[in-house]
Amino acid sequence: MLVQASAKRAALTHVIVVGNEKGGTGKSTIAMHLAVALLNCGQRVATIDLDSRQKSLTHYVENRRAWAKQCGIRLKIPDHSCIARAATRTLEANESIEFTGLVDSIAASEQSHDFIVIDLPGTDNHLTRLAHSMADTLVTPLNESHVDLDVLGAVDPMTFTVTGENHYSQMVREARMQRRLVDGGRMDWIVVSNRRSPVGSRNRERIDMAIRHLSMRSGFRTVEGLAERVIYRELFPCGLTAVDDLDDEMAGNDPVTLRLTARLEVMGLLGALNLQLDAVGERRAAAQAEWAIARAKPFEMSGILAD
Repeated sequence: MLVQASAKRAALTHVIVVGNEKGGTGKSTIAMHLAVALLNCGQRVATIDLDSRQKSLTHYVENRRAWAKQCGIRLKIPDHSCIARAATRTLEANESIEFTGLVDSIAASEQSHDFIVIDLPGTDNHLTRLAHSMADTLVTPLNESHVDLDVLGAVDPMTFTVTGENHYSQMVREARMQRRLVDGGRMDWIVVSNRRSPVGSRNRERIDMAIRHLSMRSGFRTVEGLAERVIYRELFPCGLTAVDDLDDEMAGNDPVTLRLTARLEVMGLLGALNLQLDAVGERRAAAQAEWAIARAKPFEMSGILAD
């Protein structure tokens, strides 16, 4: 009953789940950047952290609030909640309490928000399975590594062809079936090539080939994510993102061109999700993109200085 009720409630707003059973793939960074990018597009956004142990997304939001207060600036901040771990004497009671916490958190956000972004831990448990079954859009960051690829599928070590689906792909398949049974909804599953180095390699070619084969087998789309850039790590203590309007003091030693590149990466990822933004949000996003490009260009002095 909890699964059915939560899925029907989630259908009233668009739920984006950022999930992967492996840690270290950049889930929280992507979740926060998507949330702020959506806010900048005029959308009403809530975020939910299901990783009650690490609380990376929760700390990101807290850092953002603290930085805005310390600097006396206004930053767009998503309405955030973290589902606490229950601590009763029985596993069944704990799961029931945590299920209810997630359902109530979504129910509290659905009427007043356009999007809910849920950040998951790198584990398989009752809450991650519930969240997957509620996703309208599932974003799975994947590093350029055979260890990460192994979460999705098995690969022949000689030919590097896909020989089968592994546990995470199977779990997503089950979540999709459950969603269709509950309310007829369909999940758009997107595997994001994340934290890629700027230099190509034979290893990358083999992984890309395997992912293409898996996409046809498991039914996901593939898009480019965020490259391995120092700026994404440096912004976390301040709670800032690459899509914020950063002045030189906030951005540290990062040149304007690097900031622009990171911003365009995030906006490119957001666009690749094919979310239904309202017309006002789309106009605002276009204006911000034009501003970002113009900011990176040098001034045309011929139009300013007289002969």
